[in-house]
Amino acid sequence: DSDNLWWDAFTTEFFEDDATLTLSFCLEDGPKRYTIGRTLIPRYFSTVFEGGVTDLYYILKHSKESYHNSSITVDCDQCTMVTQHGKPMFTKVCTEGRLILEFTFDDLMRIKTWHFTIRQYRELVPRSILAMHAPDPQVLEQLSKNITRMGLTNFTLNYLRLCVILEPMQELMSRHKTYNLGPRDCLKTCLFQKWQRMVAPPAEPTRQITTKRRKRKNSTSSTGNNTNSTYTKKKSPAASLNLSSQVPLITTKKCIGDKTRVRRNYRGIRNGLVPT
Repeated sequence: DSDNLWWDAFTTEFFEDDATLTLSFCLEDGPKRYTIGRTLIPRYFSTVFEGGVTDLYYILKHSKESYHNSSITVDCDQCTMVTQHGKPMFTKVCTEGRLILEFTFDDLMRIKTWHFTIRQYRELVPRSILAMHAPDPQVLEQLSKNITRMGLTNFTLNYLRLCVILEPMQELMSRHKTYNLGPRDCLKTCLFQKWQRMVAPPAEPTRQITTKRRKRKNSTSSTGNNTNSTYTKKKSPAASLNLSSQVPLITTKKCIGDKTRVRRNYRGIRNGLVPT
């Protein structure tokens, strides 16, 4: 328990709360890529030393730094991870690759992303050990075998394979610690919440209702609108004609003795024609 607390404190000091650690390498069965989150990073470093490593350090050569608004990126194409193994035999392993680190640009300068791409590795055995076991061919055969795979121990590789299952279960683990629920109840609540998010329609943005104000029409504008409306609206000529304004008034004195002219004017008015 004390070791777990120490590694958790180590990760808290050097890694952000949402940090991710990625390892990329190629094994006999093809390329591999593992990405673990902040809660699984302490256990990763712990497995390195559980596999027989007594010392671990990184050597960076010709690294490049780039500054951004909220982060600083360190890119080293010639990075060497050196591990000193005490068991099963005394061996020094040099794992070469490319290391890309992204730090947050603040006072703590903690790591946000860690990406190490392994290209090759070398296992170095001291000559003194070879000379010591030279008469025994079985020991020499055992010394000739590799103790790592791409510079990683079997403890670390098994843990990375396990993280493929553990990483998606982080939500269940955090819910179990928070609400003290059983595994089945945690799974039910997580699935129900995801189902609700899938079924629930997306919230529509609220539209602001604009009220239209009516403009008061003055006498001048009303007369102008009336004149324009006579051209736009389709009406029969007789219906759109105002007798009092368009037809000249025929007085009784002028037409009292001429019945023929009165009939002609009346017929023209009825057909919508203005008499000249």
